Amino acid sequence: MSAVEARCHLAAPRCQQQAAHDALAYPSRSRRCPPRGGRQNVPSDESKLMKDIVRVSNLVLQGYHGVLPEETALGQKFHIDIECHVDTRPAAEQDDYDKAVCYATLCQIAAQVSDAGPYKLVETLAEKIAEAALARFEVVNRITVAVRKPAAPIPLIFDHVGVEVTRYRWQRFACALGSNVGHSASNIDAALAFLQAEDAIEIDAASSHYKTPPWGNEDQPPFINACAIGQTTLNPHEMLKVFKRIEIQLGRTPGDRWGPRVIDLDLLYQGDHAFVTPGLTLPHPELFNRGFVLVPLAEIAGDQTVSQRSIADALNSVEIEGIEKLD
Repeated sequence: MSAVEARCHLAAPRCQQQAAHDALAYPSRSRRCPPRGGRQNVPSDESKLMKDIVRVSNLVLQGYHGVLPEETALGQKFHIDIECHVDTRPAAEQDDYDKAVCYATLCQIAAQVSDAGPYKLVETLAEKIAEAALARFEVVNRITVAVRKPAAPIPLIFDHVGVEVTRYRWQRFACALGSNVGHSASNIDAALAFLQAEDAIEIDAASSHYKTPPWGNEDQPPFINACAIGQTTLNPHEMLKVFKRIEIQLGRTPGDRWGPRVIDLDLLYQGDHAFVTPGLTLPHPELFNRGFVLVPLAEIAGDQTVSQRSIADALNSVEIEGIEKLD
């Protein structure tokens, strides 16, 4: 049995400038956006990702995995590492064990998966451990599992053979986009293209463009608004950072809270997250009060339930006068 070294490689990121150009070449309204290589696309700039890790190192289990008959009959030791990327702040700030990822449970998961074998491949063992841990701990966004086989029946001198796999949790999200400065429709399409160019974000659908009356400060030009839905491996605060970076890239500068802007990106909901922090509240506190958000969102996600309320039902309770579909 030859040595196996398997890793999940990062998909090469598309050039963001080309992506922005591409957005103007194909319609973004009410369409399913083309995939960019499937769900194994992951963030290419890992320096910007959350660094909290819960780790189990060198867990040793007796197993009977392998291809050769003597492996399944006699068994051997397997060494396992597990790394869970998780936001530890909720557990740490409240010193709450129930909100933490339990090391003992991770060890038990690995042992139970191994005992459920035997498997011919260590790749299978690693995959099943990753799947089980993600299913058990919803707070884990990313997991890396390494399985080493130091006693593999190979007639050569080596330290070990092994496999390492990395898997990501994808969460559904929705965002609102708005602009009333410059070519507003193009600004929205460019923002969608920048989002689609992010390796950790998949845009599944975007709404039509809508012309809407200004909200808050009415002494300004009307807005063009749209919404998009998709999936991401980022946590909500990382998503917020991506949104702010895109706003800056498209020329947004600080201004009045309800004033004109080149582009505005708001995270409306993400998975089942519900929290209030100084910089971000989910679901968005004004989600059910804004017709210019609910109209485009209902077009692409009317059946979506947020805080036990469907988007379509919420739309029936807001003022939509003056909102005009443009395409």
